[in-house]
Amino acid sequence: MSRFVRRPRQSHPIAELNVTNLIDLGFTLLIIFMIATPLINQEQTIPVNLPIQSPSEGLKPDPKTQFIAVTIREQGDYFIDQQLVTLTELRTRLKAIGANPANIVIRIRADGNVPYQKIISLIDDLKQNNLNKVTFDTQAGA
Repeated sequence: MSRFVRRPRQSHPIAELNVTNLIDLGFTLLIIFMIATPLINQEQTIPVNLPIQSPSEGLKPDPKTQFIAVTIREQGDYFIDQQLVTLTELRTRLKAIGANPANIVIRIRADGNVPYQKIISLIDDLKQNNLNKVTFDTQAGA
């Protein structure tokens, strides 16, 4: 003779939460941020110690505005948008840019130790080429 044994049925729901998908999502977001962060600072490839400024709110630029970065390193090297140029090449490029200055803003990124006269000479070159919209890049201080 065989006996029929019934097990008592569990009547409560499973209260465990499967967090495997949440962990996968967290790691995916971490990888995305690790890849995207260096791309945000892509233009900062030329090492320059910018002057320090007290923190303030910046104005939003017009979306049609084209920014051209002119960098002066401490050694006196000039760059236009990360391209190393001599002073004569710089003046030639500024003349070409100044032929159509509409919606162009020149961003001056000068090292904090660059002699003031070099910056004034650059501003004079910009004025001669009708490039009157200029900003100075700084780093925020504490």
